[in-house]
Amino acid sequence: MNLGISFAPLVPAYVLWAALALAAVLSALLLVARSRGALVRAAALALMILALANPSLTREDRDPIPSVAAVIVDKSPSQNFGDRTQQTEAARAAIVERLHHIPGLEVRVADASEADGEHDGTRLFSALSSTLADVPPDRIAGAIMITDGRVHDVPADAAALGFAAPLHALITGHPNEIDRRVVLTSAPRFGIVDQSQTIGFRVEDQGANAGTAEVTVRRDGEVLEKRTVAVHSETTVNVPIPHAGPNIVEIEASPIRGELTQVNNRAVVSIDGVRDKLRVLLVSGEPHAGERTWRNLLKSDASVDLVHFTILRPPEKQDGTPINELSLIAFPTRELFQQKISTFQLIIFDRYARQGVLPLSYFDNIAKYVRDGGAVMIAAGPDYASPTSLWRTPLDVILPAEPSGNVTEEPYRATLTDAGKKHPVTRGLEGSDANPPHWSRWFRLIDARPTNGSAVMQGPDGKPLLVLAHEGKGRVALLLSDHIWLWARGYEGGGPHLDLLRRLSHWLMKQPELDEEALRLTVQGHDLTVQRQTMADSVNEVTLTSPSGATRSLTLKSAEPGLWRATIAANELGLWRATDGKLTALINVGPANPREFAEVTSTTDVLHKIVSATGGDARRLDGGKGLDIPRIVPVRTSTTFQGDDWIGLKMRDASVVRGIGVLPIFAGLIGLLLLVGSLAATWAREGR
Repeated sequence: MNLGISFAPLVPAYVLWAALALAAVLSALLLVARSRGALVRAAALALMILALANPSLTREDRDPIPSVAAVIVDKSPSQNFGDRTQQTEAARAAIVERLHHIPGLEVRVADASEADGEHDGTRLFSALSSTLADVPPDRIAGAIMITDGRVHDVPADAAALGFAAPLHALITGHPNEIDRRVVLTSAPRFGIVDQSQTIGFRVEDQGANAGTAEVTVRRDGEVLEKRTVAVHSETTVNVPIPHAGPNIVEIEASPIRGELTQVNNRAVVSIDGVRDKLRVLLVSGEPHAGERTWRNLLKSDASVDLVHFTILRPPEKQDGTPINELSLIAFPTRELFQQKISTFQLIIFDRYARQGVLPLSYFDNIAKYVRDGGAVMIAAGPDYASPTSLWRTPLDVILPAEPSGNVTEEPYRATLTDAGKKHPVTRGLEGSDANPPHWSRWFRLIDARPTNGSAVMQGPDGKPLLVLAHEGKGRVALLLSDHIWLWARGYEGGGPHLDLLRRLSHWLMKQPELDEEALRLTVQGHDLTVQRQTMADSVNEVTLTSPSGATRSLTLKSAEPGLWRATIAANELGLWRATDGKLTALINVGPANPREFAEVTSTTDVLHKIVSATGGDARRLDGGKGLDIPRIVPVRTSTTFQGDDWIGLKMRDASVVRGIGVLPIFAGLIGLLLLVGSLAATWAREGR
């Protein structure tokens, strides 16, 4: 309970001060003149002025509020190295027990959660701010952090903490720890396909210096080279970029004896492969209604560099027109099919038949081009069933279907085969899930017998319509109808011609997402999904390896035709690896090289500046003679909160008002008695 006096003047302040001044002057004159009863009169005047000031006695009933101390426990992955976890739990138990024995202290304990893909590194001060968010600064007694000292959200100064109380750091780990790490000095994010990118790195040793290190460079799990490098010296390595999309490069240094962990012996760089231009050669033969379908599709793709030739004047056409009057461009056959054929990613023949334009030797070049990794697309019409068919050239060794010589002329709706429902080129085409499919009819089909490859679309009576095949390192596609333009023109509602032709051309040009056999890892939020694309009816178990080296087997379940999946929690940052014995997939969860694993040796240096500014201390739990947990001392008034074997907390005197009582002194009978008594005393003195 607190007692006090408060004033609520009955007159304006200037009147009160004027009356006080007048009373002081009168009292002074009476005292100077040594008048009888001067002291009594002065006292009476003072009581009258005090009555105008209207004083009151106040009584406050207060309950003390406990001070609040926070204990922040570092639960980041680096705390799992060595015996730091055991040190942390022992220190936590001892600190919390000692804090509970301090009267008038509320203890709040919070775990700083592990780093994730949204926040890279150890964030103890964010956890501290959240823990004390609802506590007024004048109630905070201080904070104690149990950590290895590698904290990545340290404020610039102590004022940013939001309270004036000591901060202490108890550091786990041991002095003179040894660790090796790989530091990236330059890492490109993008690279042109079929070109090389340069990566700079440095191997650093902490607590030791082995002089040299053995370094292994991998790309997508494949070893590119091994070399010996000098420790603490910058080194560069050239890495070829073979395909579009992510190219994951690992640079791994050999371990050294006694190091804390080998997790940071490896640095990861994800380089997105970008094709400079996808060069496509389109050769149109006999003019037909859908001649511009392929051209319009390829011209709409900004990543495609299209070279288009239309055979309007075959060599056998002799009408007597002088050469110098012709405005047609001669077909540069030798330049395209002999000198520069390897510069194209795809060659398309649209209703092309042998017309004497290309010598047979050039078709040999095209077949060799495919086996060496190129791609050919045949968009066939009646020409494919004629005696001048491309089948009757050296291309027959790579074409996946032999024409019978017949052409089916009847309305039908193209449908997906069982293989087509699994193949990424045709799987899930809009309208394909209905029976019959929700797309328009076609009216022509070139009868052919598949010789290799897979028929993914079919026409009437199960006749093959679209056949895809692998030939050597290359790919071949054969579309046995020239009526896809009906979909493009919107006949009977049209069909998914853009989606089909774009997927088909990208599959031919080996875009990774359209491979028939593929193992992929994807991350969405905190979930890691393993996906197997296959044309087979079953898949093997997948062995998944986490960044820490732990492995587990996953059984994939069929999600849709050709796709098998399994999902687990991605509870570790870093490079994950999956393999089914044939295929391997890599993905990096979170930052490519987490700050959490960049430096893993424990230290007091990172937190020393800020804890010193608050009067606290950063000290090791193990100074070399076993675990030494300091005493905790409550301190009322001091600027230093640490000693050789103790740390202190600033105890507060905060309280909350439960009730207030007010007693006016000059109100009612008490005031009347005081005033009347003063006047009576004055009269009594004068009456002597």
